[in-house]
Amino acid sequence: MPQEFWQGTNLPKVGGFNRAVVLDAIRANGGVSRVELARRTGLTAQTMSNIVRALIADGLVVEDGHAPSNGGKRRVMLRVVPDAYSSVGLHLDPERITGVLLDLDGRVRLRSRRRVPAGASPEAVVGALARTFHHLVQRSGIDAGRVLGAGLAVPGPLDSTHRRLFKPPNLQGWPEVALADLLEERAGLPVVMDNDATAAAIGERWAGGADRAGSFVYVYIGSGVGIGVVLGDQVYRGISNNAGEVGHVQAAGAGKPCGCGRRGCLEAYCSMRAVVAEWVAGGGSADGPVSQAYQQICRAAADGDGTAAKILRTAASRLGQTLATVVSVLDVDRVVLGGPALRHAGTLIRERVSKVLKTQVWAPHVRPVRVQPALIGEDAGAVGAACLVLDHAYSPRLATLLGE
Repeated sequence: MPQEFWQGTNLPKVGGFNRAVVLDAIRANGGVSRVELARRTGLTAQTMSNIVRALIADGLVVEDGHAPSNGGKRRVMLRVVPDAYSSVGLHLDPERITGVLLDLDGRVRLRSRRRVPAGASPEAVVGALARTFHHLVQRSGIDAGRVLGAGLAVPGPLDSTHRRLFKPPNLQGWPEVALADLLEERAGLPVVMDNDATAAAIGERWAGGADRAGSFVYVYIGSGVGIGVVLGDQVYRGISNNAGEVGHVQAAGAGKPCGCGRRGCLEAYCSMRAVVAEWVAGGGSADGPVSQAYQQICRAAADGDGTAAKILRTAASRLGQTLATVVSVLDVDRVVLGGPALRHAGTLIRERVSKVLKTQVWAPHVRPVRVQPALIGEDAGAVGAACLVLDHAYSPRLATLLGE
């Protein structure tokens, strides 16, 4: 598929957008010449020269080596300086908090994990999030002034206007909590909050560079099930910032009860919790937290346990059926599967989802759909959260172009 890139504009009032276009093109390609940049972005040589000069002066970009000679003058290559700035990502899961510190290239420099006690109050969780943030910054040894902020990935639904979690079904007993503001007070730096699946999609786009340019659907499977939608390099959040909640679409009519209070939701069949419940209902044993029990089932399937494999295939089939509708409606040709549920069963789940999509997606001959493993690993929520900060600061966004 041809590489897609943002096109810049030479109008003087959108310099910030053009700067983001250039930086994104340099970062996504891992090194590019000024001539190639001008071709890819559509900017004039003068505009390009001014932007590159400013990026170098700000320490974000450096001249690094030369392109191979094609008979003329060798072109100087431009690269992003990974250590110029960093961001911290925090993922709140019902069972644990995962934190990462990322550089500008989207590479994880440090990781941290800590358990969330069952029934933990919002106040206790905010304290644990703040401690994780400060721990990562202190361990890194970097200048705190080089940390742009913290990203927070959380299960939905969100009230984005007031930066609150709104009674998330996977955090039982939580009221409406202004989690982002509470953490911002403790961290002392800006906090950006988003749905965990949307954050993971942004992380995939940022860390994936050219391999994740264009459009795709990112499927996050963990304690819940959700998708992040990237269309033309822009994440789609919906009017309330809650787009992608496929975990609570009807998958089986008046079927199994879901944590949201309804019945038949996809999450009641495809989440790690649902797989464990199905295993136990069939007489299997499950020790420890849900994530631990789920991994035991995945290992059993890998070791040849037919019952475990059947449960996982059935869950993947349900997921594939819902994704067939999503892909047909959005007209995308890539589905990326990620999250902790893929750790020991990634191949089995991907193969099953791919098989279902081939038979159920509309017009597969017009738009063959590829199912790919995520590039950012099982800590997708935390990596995505850190990328929220980088994306907000440096990616070409429509809000920047519109002056919002």
